[in-house]
Amino acid sequence: MKVFGIDIVRGSVRSRTRRPVYALVVVEDGQVVSSSQVTAFALSRLIAAEEPDILATDSVQELAPDRHALVSFMQTLPPGTMLVQVTGGERKETLQKVAGRYNIRVERTDPFAEAGAAARIASLGGGAAVIAFEKTTGITVSRHRSPGRGGWSQNRYVRKMHGAVRERARKVEGQLVAAGLRYEKSERLAFGGFSRVHFTVFASRGEMPVRACGGADVQVRIEGRKLDRIRYEPLTKKSRYLIVGIDPGTTTGIGAVDLDGEVVDLYSSRQVGAAEIIEHIARVGKPLIVASDVQPMPDTVEKVRRAFNAVAYVPPQDRSVEGKLELTAGTGYANPHERDALSAALDAYRSLKNKFRNIAKRVPPGIDLDEVRAGVMRGRSIEAVLADLSGTPGQKPPAPTSPPGAGPPAPADDRLLQLDRQVRRLREFVQELEEGLAAKDREIARLKRQIRYERSERGKDLQRDAELAKRDAIVANLRQLLRREEKRNKSLKKRIDRMRRVEELQIGEGQVPVKALPSLTHDAVRNLAADLGLAEGDVIAVGTTGGWGRSVVREIADAKAAAVVVPGESLEGLDQHLIAAALDLALPLAAAGAAGLRLSGKIGTVDEEKFAAALAAWEERSGEHEREKRAAMLNQVFKEYRSEREKEVRRHG
Repeated sequence: MKVFGIDIVRGSVRSRTRRPVYALVVVEDGQVVSSSQVTAFALSRLIAAEEPDILATDSVQELAPDRHALVSFMQTLPPGTMLVQVTGGERKETLQKVAGRYNIRVERTDPFAEAGAAARIASLGGGAAVIAFEKTTGITVSRHRSPGRGGWSQNRYVRKMHGAVRERARKVEGQLVAAGLRYEKSERLAFGGFSRVHFTVFASRGEMPVRACGGADVQVRIEGRKLDRIRYEPLTKKSRYLIVGIDPGTTTGIGAVDLDGEVVDLYSSRQVGAAEIIEHIARVGKPLIVASDVQPMPDTVEKVRRAFNAVAYVPPQDRSVEGKLELTAGTGYANPHERDALSAALDAYRSLKNKFRNIAKRVPPGIDLDEVRAGVMRGRSIEAVLADLSGTPGQKPPAPTSPPGAGPPAPADDRLLQLDRQVRRLREFVQELEEGLAAKDREIARLKRQIRYERSERGKDLQRDAELAKRDAIVANLRQLLRREEKRNKSLKKRIDRMRRVEELQIGEGQVPVKALPSLTHDAVRNLAADLGLAEGDVIAVGTTGGWGRSVVREIADAKAAAVVVPGESLEGLDQHLIAAALDLALPLAAAGAAGLRLSGKIGTVDEEKFAAALAAWEERSGEHEREKRAAMLNQVFKEYRSEREKEVRRHG
């Protein structure tokens, strides 16, 4: 079984600027296979490609901001992928608490640790499945494009498109019949066939033999019928182990905590017997320990304990009211009866807390701690319990022994309880037989329908056409992939040839290699960098300077190019603003004629001596430009000083 566990690293599904990035941990057959950081789009692509059995998260709000968006996301999941919220359904718990039941340690600030814990918990059967669809699915076969107004061949084109919709609908219907699914069909007639065919299939999305797809003329969409509200179903129906305290009397109080000491249930009622108490506790969970706040244990409490075959707990001495108040502070009990019952359960938990902690230290991660604790409390060794849970043969569990102070069992009560258990087992067996009989009847009906279909020639034709269409689609996809790879291979070969020519030019004597730009634009610079590379010390030749910008000149200067060769015999006819920008950015310019430029496609050479002379001339121009700038600066300072002096003279005159 493959499980994807996710947790948000940064961003949020509610933000328009910071889209979520997820930590993804893949667990397969209980082992971590890989971990990575993916965007929401990449996560959807991976789920569609690998089709995991479970997508696990600690909160569905990390996937969608509201119910509508969550249902839309679940529509995109593969039919066989189940969304699981490992922290429970509508009554959520913290991830750390849920992981603690499986002895898994989770670092709260580490998204990868939380994603891995979610995946491992889901693979062990923890959490609740998110149910958003009924067991009814809609399949729509329709046109993939609008016919439009068209021209002379419009009628032929429309007839071809509607005929394609009809043929695809027949294939879909054949697949539904072959799968033995019950459905209803509605058709919209059009010129040459159908414009739309809708199937209402009375089965879930996971049972559909059809996949959503889109072609040139036809598209197939599959949508589950949405529930009025999202439901959560636990992956395992196993009841939780509890420590139950009971305070019998005219008003009976019941208090239950789990094996981690968390309050699970508080209940009190007047005039209830042992049967009603047993029924209420069975709805809450499975008692492992039944406790009383007095010694010896009252008869009513003892009957309940025997009914569940639970371990008894009585305090060494009767607890005082002050001690009960201290134990139950902040638990929200409604009356003294609930307080006394809950104090008995909490007292039992406190006496076993250290024992439970020692058990947790000896249990490897990924094992249900409650099962191990229950086995140990019933008298088995940890090794035997772990052997049973891991599937290896171990010792048979010894018969549970009654703890000290429980007293000898009453023969009549034991006989009645034994008969009650036998009746329950027989009823469960009858129910299983009835369910098996109904399942076999459904299987027989499905097989009869399939036999009728297989005997029809139309069914055989539909099956053959479906296989041919599937193979044609695979061949078309492979051809498209081959053409794409051939085109990429050709482009890479051209790039290698150009780079080899540049290297050959660098070997020649008396020549300096040049990389050519068609124009001084950002796109041309990016293409050059992607094609030949743009490195420090490169000489760049420009085909035309028209449309240049200061930002492009700055980009070339930041790349630390050696010089830019511009068209012309000299720099005299060049745009003076371009020369000024190059001087300001310390980017040498050289005329093509003066440097002896020779181009061949995107590469070329300049004469080394002429190029050096052109650079020397540019250095002289650059030095003169610096002197002019300093002179202008001094002149400006002098003017400002004279202006200030004149103002001061006028002010004192």
